[in-house]
Formats: sequence, structure tokens, C-alpha cells
Amino acid sequence: MDIMKKLTPIYGVLTPEALLRDNTYPGRGIVIGQTPDGKKAVAAYFIMGRSENSRNRVFTEKNGEVFTEPYDESRVQDPSLIIYAALRSYENHLVVTNGNQTDTIVEGLRRGETFTQALESREFEPDAPNFTPRISGMLTFADGGFTYQMSILKSADEAGSACNRYTFHYTPLRGLGHFIHTYVCDGNPIPTFQGEPERMAVCDDIDDMTARLWNALNADNKISLYVRYIDLATGEAQNRLVNKNK
Repeated sequence: MDIMKKLTPIYGVLTPEALLRDNTYPGRGIVIGQTPDGKKAVAAYFIMGRSENSRNRVFTEKNGEVFTEPYDESRVQDPSLIIYAALRSYENHLVVTNGNQTDTIVEGLRRGETFTQALESREFEPDAPNFTPRISGMLTFADGGFTYQMSILKSADEAGSACNRYTFHYTPLRGLGHFIHTYVCDGNPIPTFQGEPERMAVCDDIDDMTARLWNALNADNKISLYVRYIDLATGEAQNRLVNKNK
């Protein structure tokens, strides 16, 4: 039986299509979980954009790290919130975020801080009136398995007067991924993500997962997607990168 069909009615886990297809603008999103066969860890990150500045981007991969970069450098208006390292590794940790807090987390780990402690120095993005949340995830590998954490830092009110911080800790379950994104949907200002990370069913096959995520994202607003599967027995990684701008 298709794992997507099997999980949805029994455990309240939704397919990528159910979570994304009718949402024109979830913004940036992170998915972390475990394949149905229990053999691989899954991490995915996508970006979307409404403005010309946001849409003028691509993902690039260098030495196992993922970066957002301008597609056309001559059209860059403000690189401060759109150009950053999205995915980096440190020792037995894999960090993925929607901003330059990737570096904040990695630097914190080097100092002996936890994922949560490292993010205490950061808050939501200074892009009023949206105050885009900073979303982050970290997988920690040990003894042939892994655990993962997710975080969202978001404005406490419409004025950006304080930052609320939420961290979620997970033990992997087969076939289950958790999905956090910056916005509920499109709007002006754009409504901030609410509640716990959503439960998303993941696939054994990386190409299947990549296609389902990419095809479910709004065609006008999607920009780039990166998916990584890590074999828990060998540590070998499979990667898929999709850019709308080619």
C-alpha cells in the first residue's frame, strides 16, 4: 500500500500535496523526518518569493553545504535577508534554516552551546510589517540513529515589540516528517505560521519525495528546493536540488 494513503487516515499525517497544493504562499519551509523503511533520515528546505528581489535566487551546493545565491547579480536590491547558508554540518549535526542563523547555530555548537541556546541571540527578521519568522532545524546522529529539533522565532505582536521562541524535540518515527514554514498563507501583511510543526508523510525514494514537494508548491511563487537523504547505517547522503531559475 502507498505509505501516503496508509498514514493519512490512521495517524493524521498529511501528504505533501494536502499540505501545500492549495496554499499559494507558505513562504520558506523545512521538512525533517525518517523514511518509511527506517533506513534514512530526511531533510528538505524550500524557498518561495513574491518580490522581484526574492525571486532572483537559486540554490547552490558547495562541499556538501547549501547556499542561496543571486540568479542575476545585476538585479539584486537588498541581499541582507535573502543570501545565506541554508544547510551546514558540524560534527554529527546537520543544520538547516531559512536565514543566516545557520551560522549562529554552528558557531554556538562549536562553543558547546545547545541548539536552543545558540538561537537565544536571534529573533524574527526585521522586515516589518511581516516580521518573517526564523525557522530552523537540526538533526543529530548517533549510534546508527538520530533525533531532531525544530525552532521558530516569531514576533509576539504586529508591532514587533518582542520575540516568542518555540523549540520542538522529536524522536523519529518511520514514514513521518515534521514540516514548519514561515507563513500560514499569502496576505498583506503575511500571517505568521501558527502552532506546532505539521505532520507530513515522507517517501522511501528521494526522487519521489523531491517531485511531490516541488510539484505541490505554487508554480508562480516557488523558487528552489533542496532534499537530502542520509543513510543511517553508512552515513552516505543523497541530494537533490531543483531551481526554477536555470
